[in-house]
Amino acid sequence: QVQLVESGGGLVQAGGSLRLSCAASGSIFSINAMGWYRQAPGKQRELVAGITSGGSTNYADAVKGRCTISRDNAKNTVYLQMNSLKPEDTAVYYCNANAKTVSRMIVDSWGQGTQVTVSS
Repeated sequence: QVQLVESGGGLVQAGGSLRLSCAASGSIFSINAMGWYRQAPGKQRELVAGITSGGSTNYADAVKGRCTISRDNAKNTVYLQMNSLKPEDTAVYYCNANAKTVSRMIVDSWGQGTQVTVSS
């Protein structure tokens, strides 16, 4: 009922930057929290950054000071600006949204993931 489509991943050298985008669509009444997670090979999926509907943010310690999460509520879109990228940031990045549908159901949706690869 809520679809998320990520974009912006790719291959970048260490020290470079990438900006990920995630657009939500479907039977959306409102979107509560949105966030970015990542999963590296052989590791658990972990939270990278989250943002509430009011704009409050939280970050994983590993990315604090290097990443900025933002959202455009009018476009139902969340962004992740990643700077000073490190090889250990290499992972598949997933967008997540907690939303209320037009039928007033609460759903937790995930995007398909976008690969970020940082070369040393």
